[in-house]
Amino acid sequence: MLGTGGTIAGRASSPDDLSGYVAGQVGVADLVRDIPALAGGAVEVEQVAQIDSKDMDLGVWQALVERIAHHLARPDVVGVVVTHGTDTIEETAYLLQSVLKPRKPVVLTCAMRPATALAPDGPQNLNDAVLLARCAGAQGVVVVCAARVHGALDIAKTHTYQVDAFDSGDAGPVGTVEHGQVRLFRPWPGAGDTGEGMVDETTVKRFLKATRLPRVEIVLSHAAADGLMVRCLLEHGLNSSPAPLQGLVVAGTGNGTVHRSLLSVLEDAMTAGVRVVRSTRCARGQVSADKTGIPDSDGLSPLKARLALMLDLLKG
Repeated sequence: MLGTGGTIAGRASSPDDLSGYVAGQVGVADLVRDIPALAGGAVEVEQVAQIDSKDMDLGVWQALVERIAHHLARPDVVGVVVTHGTDTIEETAYLLQSVLKPRKPVVLTCAMRPATALAPDGPQNLNDAVLLARCAGAQGVVVVCAARVHGALDIAKTHTYQVDAFDSGDAGPVGTVEHGQVRLFRPWPGAGDTGEGMVDETTVKRFLKATRLPRVEIVLSHAAADGLMVRCLLEHGLNSSPAPLQGLVVAGTGNGTVHRSLLSVLEDAMTAGVRVVRSTRCARGQVSADKTGIPDSDGLSPLKARLALMLDLLKG
């Protein structure tokens, strides 16, 4: 079990304070110790980071990738659990699945209430995560919260404070945890992937060698959009050192449609050598091909399309 902080490790001054807490205060070893079903069991713990997940960065991602790959390679380890904040858990889950492509389960879990709450949700989520990590046949990166198991490609945070804050869109959850049992609705992420090792070693090595991620920005299409943000990025970002602008993801309206004024500037960006991808600002549905000439995000949200483009650019 690898700890990174988040609300699940948060503390507040009183049990009824569910918003004024400070994230990343309780060590992962203490989180496990306070859960009777896990205390004294065959669960190793390691503190990788102790942050509020809104501040997630390349360094923590690389540390996670390295430690997960290390532990999955051990024959005595059946799976890895990661405690994480809810704000960026969908991004971390997608990145871990894309980089590691693990053939053992990697289960991220979280909480919407701090550890000091009158009725914290973290302990049950943590217990469910260990259950999933021990599940026979499990593989790939999933997130469990409020008994729902979400795949890394589909999960999105959709509520600001409810304990069941996540949704998997049209795909739906991978499964649920019911009465201490896992009930699957569809295959585990990456089911059927084969390979000699427990992770994609080539992609892992390339990611761990990166000194910075390629600069990819997200822009929003909306009524009366004039493309000013993109013009500023092109004017100041193309030759910016040490991280020049290399990609743009446009969160379009509806089926990834883009305001004509913004589209004109995006075409200028592509002419200048910037990679551009169309996604949608809609919570459900995916973008299909159109006549703009801008490639679609292959069903990914703007956040995950940004990561996908970054990882593609890392290949050189």
